Amino acid sequence: MEQSKINNSIAVVIPCYRVKDAILKVIAAIGAEVTQIIVVDDCCPEKSGKFVEENCQDQRVHVVYHQKNKGVGGAVKTGYQKALELNAQIVVKLDGDGQMDPKLIPDLVASIVFGQADYSKGNRFFNLGSLKQMPLVRLFGNSALSFVSKVASGYWNLMDPTNGFTAIHSYALRQLPLDKIEDRYFFESDMLFRLNTVRAVVREFPMVAVYDGENSSLDPFKIFCSFPSKYIERFYKRIFYNYFLRDFNICSLNIIMGGALFLFGVIYGAINWYLGSSSNSFMPTGTIMIAALSIILGFQMLLAAVAYDVSNVPRDPLQEFSR
Repeated sequence: MEQSKINNSIAVVIPCYRVKDAILKVIAAIGAEVTQIIVVDDCCPEKSGKFVEENCQDQRVHVVYHQKNKGVGGAVKTGYQKALELNAQIVVKLDGDGQMDPKLIPDLVASIVFGQADYSKGNRFFNLGSLKQMPLVRLFGNSALSFVSKVASGYWNLMDPTNGFTAIHSYALRQLPLDKIEDRYFFESDMLFRLNTVRAVVREFPMVAVYDGENSSLDPFKIFCSFPSKYIERFYKRIFYNYFLRDFNICSLNIIMGGALFLFGVIYGAINWYLGSSSNSFMPTGTIMIAALSIILGFQMLLAAVAYDVSNVPRDPLQEFSR
């Protein structure tokens, strides 16, 4: 990548909570292609923000403080707003615990710089050999959440939707309702849902996450209790926005007719099965055929709707409109 193409355009947002031991090393590793570094102290008990101000001499650094802890999403959104105030063209989100290599930033932003994407994410699953160092709990959790996130967000082309190493073009960022995006650990998944509603192009690049024995603040129990309802809500909203509110096409018809036929077949068959079992009589062949054909046809139409949705991943970058 030609450095002249990205100078004076990239800001890095670093949410800080209990990362005092690693934050200075992370900042020191950020290359010259970055012009602004925004450190967001999310009411950190270790006072990471003050620690950075007192010990970091990098002139690119801006420290922003939260009086109340808002979670990783809330901290990133504050950083996004600050980056827009500084007129950054591309905004990178980088964790302060050292798991993400700042040297990968040029690779992360490359697809955005060259006009191929609006939002870029790391993919930790591309290199199978590197997965050996990922804790089993994270590996299992990320794998399960990845598929669910594909369904909810509509980005079927992504393998690591929950990866927090991201970059976004300022034009796409300005289209998002930041105040409506989740503040805590559902932030990355909610970002994808919001990006899909504005038809932003999202791409991934291969990376290796670094796990050096740090303790994760993620609570698997809370995630699997709270995330399913959030994913279901986003899924129905996305389908409504994309196929009924903003457009009405063959996928919309397949959803309506397929859903109606499938439900009719199930309900009609269940009622007649109950009546037949109650009276110890056999259901007529015609009744069975009506229920079976309705279920089969409805299921086929719903599968066609899924196939259409998979092929409907956004492909035209929003940033083209900014030109």
